[in-house]
Amino acid sequence: MSTFTLDDLRALMRDVMWLDEPAELDGDMSDTAFPELGYDSLAVLELAVHLQRVHGVTISENAVMESTTPRELVALVNAHFTEAGV
Repeated sequence: MSTFTLDDLRALMRDVMWLDEPAELDGDMSDTAFPELGYDSLAVLELAVHLQRVHGVTISENAVMESTTPRELVALVNAHFTEAGV
């Protein structure tokens, strides 16, 4: 995979739908804070674990937690791909 998109993240977020009341993930959610989408810090970390399983991307917990919106997490994943030469 050379580019990770918001739709790729959206698919991962739907896979982690164990949340009590997840927000609607359709539409433009790129700049909506994860807590507003129903994803607390534990859910965001679970996204990171799922991202590693599905896409082979390993990003530190600290870096993941600094990503407060889907746009920031997508940028982080793409920066990782660039650094890894993927």
